Amino acid sequence: MSKCKTKRVCLWSGPRNISTALMYSFAQRSDTSVYDEPLYAYYLNHTNAREYHPGAEEVLASMENDGGKVIEKMMGAHDKPVVFFKNMTHHLLGLDRSFMKNVINVILTRDPVEMLPSFAQVIDSPTMDDVGYALHIELIDHLHKMNANPIVLDSKKILLNPQRVLGRLCSLLDIPFDVNMLKWQAGARPEDGVWAKYWYGNIHKSVGFMEYKAKTEPFPNKLKPLLKSCIPHYEQLEKLSVG
Repeated sequence: MSKCKTKRVCLWSGPRNISTALMYSFAQRSDTSVYDEPLYAYYLNHTNAREYHPGAEEVLASMENDGGKVIEKMMGAHDKPVVFFKNMTHHLLGLDRSFMKNVINVILTRDPVEMLPSFAQVIDSPTMDDVGYALHIELIDHLHKMNANPIVLDSKKILLNPQRVLGRLCSLLDIPFDVNMLKWQAGARPEDGVWAKYWYGNIHKSVGFMEYKAKTEPFPNKLKPLLKSCIPHYEQLEKLSVG
């Protein structure tokens, strides 16, 4: 298939934002191939996250470490008309972003009140660089300057009404909505990265988007300074989100 016929969707998410559920959703489409965080090893190889991310050495050994080569593969030939790349925004680092003019960029966010405690269960003392909120705003500004306006999604809106929000997303992507996107079989997928055993426990138990339930546990005191920094960025993202 020639490159001009391939529709590339790049999801740019923060961690614990239901990005894996969205990847599983797109994997149910017969016209779509999905890829799980292709820039993860590049990120680990160029930051101190290598020291505290679980299974970091296994990740580095399992995939391409050169970010430029990863992007070349992303922009290369694919066997299906739609290709969905699940990415973390903070994995971009200093890479040349010119390729983003030739993909459809989707930003996925989540209320930090709900995301930060979940993330801290795996990464004990997260920083703003780990969670992506400021980077999302910076990326949106950059994309606007490139005339590559992104689509912004809020995970809460997806969970409250998956069919409506996914239908809206598919319309913006100019692909037909497929009801199969709403359900999947429990268990792992072959596209899962080797890090799945540390992060994907809940998604492997699921058979679709989980019902939204607000957090009831007290917010951890140690995360409150980071929460305060995240909230202004999230408020901007939430206003831009479709649903």
